[in-house]
Amino acid sequence: MQWWRDAVIYQVYVRSFADSDGDGLGDLEGVRTRLGYLELLGVDAIWLTPFYPSPMADHGYDIADPRAVDPAFGDLQVFDDLVDDAHDHGIRVIVDLVPNHTSSEHEWFRAALDSAPGSPERARYHFRPGRGEHGAEPPNNWLSVLGGPAWTRAPNPAGTGQSEWYLHLYTPDQPDLNWDNPEVWADMEKTMRFWLDRGVDGFRISAAHGMSKPDGLPDATHPAGTMVTDHAEDPRFDDDGVHEVHRLIRAVADDYPDSLTIGEIWVADDERFARYLRPDELHLGFNFRLAQAGWDAVAIRAAVERSLAAVVDVPARPTWTLSNHNLPRPATRYGGGAIGRKRARAMALVELALPGAVCLYNGEELGLPDAALPDEALQDPVWERSDRAERGRDGCRVPIPWEGAGPGYGFTDGTPWLPMPFEYSLLTVAEQLEDTGSMLSLVRRAVELRKTQAGFEGDGENLEWFGAPQGCLAFRRAGGTLVCALNTSSQPVPLPPGEILLHSGPIYEDMLPPDTSAWLQ
Repeated sequence: MQWWRDAVIYQVYVRSFADSDGDGLGDLEGVRTRLGYLELLGVDAIWLTPFYPSPMADHGYDIADPRAVDPAFGDLQVFDDLVDDAHDHGIRVIVDLVPNHTSSEHEWFRAALDSAPGSPERARYHFRPGRGEHGAEPPNNWLSVLGGPAWTRAPNPAGTGQSEWYLHLYTPDQPDLNWDNPEVWADMEKTMRFWLDRGVDGFRISAAHGMSKPDGLPDATHPAGTMVTDHAEDPRFDDDGVHEVHRLIRAVADDYPDSLTIGEIWVADDERFARYLRPDELHLGFNFRLAQAGWDAVAIRAAVERSLAAVVDVPARPTWTLSNHNLPRPATRYGGGAIGRKRARAMALVELALPGAVCLYNGEELGLPDAALPDEALQDPVWERSDRAERGRDGCRVPIPWEGAGPGYGFTDGTPWLPMPFEYSLLTVAEQLEDTGSMLSLVRRAVELRKTQAGFEGDGENLEWFGAPQGCLAFRRAGGTLVCALNTSSQPVPLPPGEILLHSGPIYEDMLPPDTSAWLQ
């Protein structure tokens, strides 16, 4: 059976997980030293965010060389040791694949800038003449996901005529690749085989709804500067040609038994989302409906039902996530403070009770909130590209507190690359590890039950829903016996019948059976 069907995958944001050399930046050796913790947590796999050579304009998603390790994170020997040790701990390793773009420091793009319009070097990217007088306006009205226009005017090589513009759906330091060019695919295959031959167990594909661009690069009817759109006419993403790219990726993965391809798919339409999960495309697709649902039982149930329905006609299992390095952390998103932490605890149990694969973002198991950072500490390119109107994603990327006091809280002996708030001192791994009432203990126990409790044995994607009081929901997996109940209201309610195996907060007398009349199957 495919190992990822009900896997718990743990996202390691490498630069914020553990620093082994005191420079304030997390690294691969730091991850290796914490594998015992990850084994104790019970995760099946780790997903490593980019550790490749990069100018770090977008914290590693601007890759200058996809088949090497940036010296800030280690080297290939350290990577190989990490993979071997992870496998010894029973943990698989997934790495990021970024097929939409390269860094502007990639040798291909440097060669393109030095070449004339129409050259083979420029054909690997999207170079176009500008519009208007002397080509002074961008080729179309597309906006960047991270703010500002999606086009930058390239320097004009001497004696080659009018300068051109190049496309970048993210920052100007991340020029988009032209996937109509066979050299682009050949190089991606080389990258995939390089890492699979080193023992990695699969790829998380960044912006898996990107890559392909519509013929002629037409103007957007509704120009948008975000990855998430509410309309199907956004020409920047989800072009039909992207599916051919995924067929090529899957063909390589199939040469390596048990290797996983899981895509980051920001596609709102369920039918179009499902197309990425056909038998010859991705094995799994991240959907973000649960992460986008507010603290409301109706919205949460709708998110679950839509996620289940989206995969009913494809071989993929559903996936669930509440956070990642681009989203506010649950403890903050659900209200912040004590109430946000309590709600995050409850939602962690809901997430881990659902059928399919679950992805936990590092620090989610600690109940970390987003950090409130001073302006001068912000590093996300969103901050400057929005003219400092949007604070960006740094708050959810602050390093993990392991133990002790600031400024490094066991993450580093030096100064962390983002400042760590004092409140993290109460949420360290050391503080929570032996506290049976902590968020860490709750998640550990939930992961354990997920693997050992007979109530989770129902393998179907369908859930059996119970009728529930207003503001509540309850379900069990089809074929299973375990019931998961969530109360999003402000009032205590009786629990549905059954033995209490795990709960996110205190159980009060007026919440216990036998008064179960409010819950009807």
